[in-house]
Amino acid sequence: MLSKIKNKQLNTVFAVVLIFFALFIIFPAFVLFKNAFTTASGQSSSFSFENFSKVFSNGKLTQAFWNSTKVSFISSIITTLLAFILAYTEVFTNIPSWLKRILRTLAVFPMLLPTITYGFAVIYSFGKQGLITRVFGHQLFDFYGFKGLVFCYVIYTLPISFTLIKNTMRYIDKRYLIVCRIMGDSPVKCFYTAILQPLMGTIAVSIVQSFFLSFTDFGIPASIGGRYTVVAELLYNTMLGSLPDFHQGSVIALFMLLPSVLSILLLNYLQRFNVRYNKVSRVEMKRNVVHDIIWTTISFIIILFVLLVFLVIFVVPFVAEWPYNMTFSFKNVESVFGDKALTRVFVNSLEAALFTALFGTCFVYIAALASARSKIHPVFSKIIAAMAQVSNALPGMVLGIAFLLAFRKTPLHNTMAIIVLCNLVHFFATPFLMMKGALDKMNDSWETTALLLGDSWIKTVVRIITPNALATLLEIFIYLFINGLVTVSAVVFLASARTMVITTKIQELQHFAKFNEIFILSLFILITNLIMKAIKGFVTQRKGDN
Repeated sequence: MLSKIKNKQLNTVFAVVLIFFALFIIFPAFVLFKNAFTTASGQSSSFSFENFSKVFSNGKLTQAFWNSTKVSFISSIITTLLAFILAYTEVFTNIPSWLKRILRTLAVFPMLLPTITYGFAVIYSFGKQGLITRVFGHQLFDFYGFKGLVFCYVIYTLPISFTLIKNTMRYIDKRYLIVCRIMGDSPVKCFYTAILQPLMGTIAVSIVQSFFLSFTDFGIPASIGGRYTVVAELLYNTMLGSLPDFHQGSVIALFMLLPSVLSILLLNYLQRFNVRYNKVSRVEMKRNVVHDIIWTTISFIIILFVLLVFLVIFVVPFVAEWPYNMTFSFKNVESVFGDKALTRVFVNSLEAALFTALFGTCFVYIAALASARSKIHPVFSKIIAAMAQVSNALPGMVLGIAFLLAFRKTPLHNTMAIIVLCNLVHFFATPFLMMKGALDKMNDSWETTALLLGDSWIKTVVRIITPNALATLLEIFIYLFINGLVTVSAVVFLASARTMVITTKIQELQHFAKFNEIFILSLFILITNLIMKAIKGFVTQRKGDN
């Protein structure tokens, strides 16, 4: 009897998860595909390539696709190289732990700001009247177009690439490096054999992941792309330009899926190249002051250059009139606080991020429970894993367009709910894998023991599993909140005048050259995210002390 009750509860949980995926992944994807193969007149055809021929006839998509591929590939190579340097400095040097902590914190700093801010920061740093230009006395490089995109994409993807490489590098067995030196191999050969070779798979993953993120980002091209048209910008202009065309936009969105599909296939293939040691020994590296100084210096030069780009965000809003009147002033900040439209946008952003984090954490938790802590049929568990992969493969812009097309004539249209639901789908994969990994490590017998004692599966989850999963749940909540606050690609097609969030408002403000407001709103996002990170650190520390 108890087993039947448990199965009924599990089936209910799985049904909720499956209905969600059907409504908010499968259905929008189906509408997007259908729209691509429907004529512009609205008359459906059994199988028509009319929209495809129109898109390819002018050559814009081909050129934009090539531009995106080139700029994304070059930036991904540079990013991976710089991320390797940062990760090596943290793992393979003997610098003080507090210095490594600073390096680790500053390396991921750009993740706390929306990508659309990066371009405006570069403009105000490297422009003719930019902060860094004024320091050097001349403009260092022309930042609009290709060079600016590469530069900003590197900044954008560096934190992700650094985290990937660092996490793998920590598990490299340092004994192999010692053995290599004892055998008399040259430093270069030791470096390749003991460090670089075991990291080949992760380095390839870093390149693929950085490429995918750069290819599908909209925020950076929107602010600094200039005349160098990339696919994300072409897609936006086709859908929401002066002459919107949802059918041709759907076709471009489908082609934007190509790098996503290839990325997933490559990432699955590259898993076989991961090096696994039976046991990783904790071995202290031989102290080499010159070695440590060189790597640390290079790393902090990289970090400093990245931070210098964002320095203008802390300077421009607090001067009377950049660059003509440089006296300190709170006039710009007071103006933003006095503008009810801007304060409402900030409140909207907080609401969207908070509801994304709350509902997202709950949904991720029940999906992971159904997959990892239940005896449902393996096929059902594979369905959940497959949906996680699909959501991970969907670029934000494609997801936003699919939601727009699927729900534009429903009560969800132009509501905060559709933004939250889109964010939930967009960011589902990573938290799900985090939660599933944590649940897999817990004792398998908890549910069985509780069942024998007469407790239901739900009671077991509430009383036993949840308390042990609180740390991961908090981490997921913060992850979803921060991403919900900084995202622009996924919501740019869904936000209305009433539900405008900061990232979409920033894009609107650029057309009126209101850069003071842009930087102040970006500061709001940064401060909010820093507060959330501080709360996470405080709670984690308290839990550790207890």
